[in-house]
Order: sequence, then structure tokens, then C-alpha cells
Amino acid sequence: MDLEAVRVFVKVAELGSFTRAGDHLGLSKGRVSLRIQALEDELGCRLLQRTTRAVRLSPDGEQFLPRARRLVQDADELASMFHAPSSLRGTVRVDLPINFARDHLIPRLPELLAAHPQLEVQLSTTDRRVDVVRDGFDCVLRIGDLTDSGLVARRLGALPMVNCASPAYLLKHGTPRTLDDLDAHWLVHYAQSFGGAPPSFEYRDGVRVRERPMRSLITVNNTDAYLAACVAGLGIIQAPRVGMRASLAAGALVEVLPEHTCAPMPVSLVHPHTRAVPKRVRAVMTWLAQRMAPFVE
Repeated sequence: MDLEAVRVFVKVAELGSFTRAGDHLGLSKGRVSLRIQALEDELGCRLLQRTTRAVRLSPDGEQFLPRARRLVQDADELASMFHAPSSLRGTVRVDLPINFARDHLIPRLPELLAAHPQLEVQLSTTDRRVDVVRDGFDCVLRIGDLTDSGLVARRLGALPMVNCASPAYLLKHGTPRTLDDLDAHWLVHYAQSFGGAPPSFEYRDGVRVRERPMRSLITVNNTDAYLAACVAGLGIIQAPRVGMRASLAAGALVEVLPEHTCAPMPVSLVHPHTRAVPKRVRAVMTWLAQRMAPFVE
């Protein structure tokens, strides 16, 4: 099997375009098309569905893509096996939470790429739980409890939490001093998907974590909206302290009920089970762990 044709297929699948794949690989659109056609002829199946506007994976292509990615990654790993660490090469696909990526990781990314100039990082930023294997990620920085039992997880620590509200909200509703005061307050409800568990205020009672039901005017599913809703005066939020530092320092938010915070939020690096994690992926994971170290306990 022509490895370069497989590499071309992976890039077309990732970018959804023959033209963009060609630009990335330094090939003409016609050359890309010929490579794909030759690979399809060799495999005896159609890998891509082509229209005038888009290129999509066929059912056979969807099955072939994860193995094709692994084949390309293994080949890149073999090629760099005996190179010095500074000459790591190839692509690493990573998923990061939006706020951490924007505020703490992307600003430091030039350091990683300067140390490994032949490394390419494909960076996804989202607050939803991605499917690490199906979406082809090499590693994912996950904040919160882990539910994917089929993944390898490396615990980095936990993020201390804080309860916050805006000055305008507290002026209107008063400042809660006790848990019983929360009966007269509102919570900004955060949920990965709508229609799930009702809003509740979490707090530690000794070694146990308890929940106190609360009212909510709004439910959001990403951290930017969560913070914005709180600043707008729509309720109290419970969030990692590191993400609230700037708003607290600027006076846009005020800490409330500091003696009733929820349990620190776990932070982990997860990756698929593989025979051996490629050096370039290990390098990126090490860098991520180092960047996260100041924020976890």
C-alpha cells in the first residue's frame, strides 16, 4: 500500500477539501485526486463521496480513516525513532477546554513549536466531551470526572473552586451568608446537554459532597456563556478559581460563601490505548502537564 496515498487521504478527510489538502501537502489538486483514486483502486472501494461543494467520507472511508491515521502516525514515529528529541516531527491532534486553551496554553504554544519546528499541532477547543477515539485525537485535556473507561488517563491534579456573583446581582438579591440563604437566590445552571439534572449548588460537608437544589433562570453549555451570564447578573456560579481570577480582580465578580465551595475539579490527560505512545505525543503531553502544574493542587 502506498503510504503517501494514505497520508493524502487522511489530510483530505481532515480538511474536507482536495484543494486545501493539496495546499497543506504541497501537491496540486489533480495530484491529490490521482493519489486518492489509486488508493481506492487498490482497496477496491470508494473512500470519499465527492460533490461540487464538498468532500465527505463514504461508509468505507469512515471505517478506514482511524486505521489510516494510525498507519501514518506509526510511520512518522518509525522515521523519527532515532532522531534527537529536538527533531520530533509529525502531527499531534489535541483537544483542550476553551478557556484554558485561550488564556493559558495557546499563548505558550510558540515555545513548544520553537523547540520542535517539524511538529504540527492540530488543536480543537471545545467544552463538550469529544470522542477521543472516533474523532482521532492523540490526547485530550479533560476537566471533570472521567467516564471513558476505554482510555488511558494521567491525573494532573485538581482545580480549586470558587463561588461567584456579580455586584449588580448581589445589590438586587443580597449577599448569601449561609446555605439557607440560597433559597432566595438564583443559580446559573451549567450542563453539557439540556434536559439533564436540575440545577443545584454543590458544597463539601466534611468528606462528603452534597447538593442543594436551586432555582435557575438560564442554562448554558459552555464556559464563556457561563461567565457572561454571571457577570450579567443572572445568578451565582461555581467555577475553577483560575478562570475567575481576572474577573474577581477587576471587580466584575465577587466571591460568595467561601466556606462552602464544591470539591476541586479533577484534571486529566487522556489518550487512546496504543501499543506505544509516539514520542511526539508524549512530548506534547509532557508540555501540557508542565503548563497546567501551576493551576492544580
